[in-house]
Amino acid sequence: MKQQIETPERRVLAPIFGVSRLRMATDGDGVTTLVTFVGCPLRCKWCLNNQCHQHIKDIPSAKLYSPRSLYHEVSQDNIYFQMTGGGICFGGGEPLLRYRFIQAFHQLCNGRWKITVETSLNVPGYCLRELLTVVDHWIVDIKDMNPDIYQRYTGNDISPMLKRLDHLAAYREIRKITIRVPHIPDFNTDVDVRASIARLREMGFTDIDEFTYRKPIKP
Repeated sequence: MKQQIETPERRVLAPIFGVSRLRMATDGDGVTTLVTFVGCPLRCKWCLNNQCHQHIKDIPSAKLYSPRSLYHEVSQDNIYFQMTGGGICFGGGEPLLRYRFIQAFHQLCNGRWKITVETSLNVPGYCLRELLTVVDHWIVDIKDMNPDIYQRYTGNDISPMLKRLDHLAAYREIRKITIRVPHIPDFNTDVDVRASIARLREMGFTDIDEFTYRKPIKP
């Protein structure tokens, strides 16, 4: 019997709780499909996708995908991706924690679709390094550049994010990086946001998206 070759794609499974099709001008260029992973190192107070912290069994919409099964599902929109210069945006949760999955998925795409990630960058360094040549566009939500505000809002130390941000700026073209700077109700002020933006511009970032988080509505 012929031995079946085990590829990286065969070894990788990832819990995904959302595959949102036909998005336009929200997750990078062109028409995109947003794929959201379960799992995140942060505990942001106003998290938009708080289900990413739950076990996959407790999320009705979640299931385990292989890179190939996801590829087959999203391929139905191939014509839209190619006509508009769009593709797949990986979010979550924290997509960089699933770097092996994204690597294997990228191999299946063979350069036909643009790969975008929405990340907090608060991950071990190897998670970023493994994707530097895979990701076409980076969307980074920095929360706030003030360490105290960052700690209070996310429950985590800011240092890993700052190190990854420096690394990303050094190894990727600045024009391929969008930095999102949120106004966070009850946590930062307009002055804090302006200070974050000023520091980011000093680091060389030019594409900065300033916006406002919405507090979740309690039932």
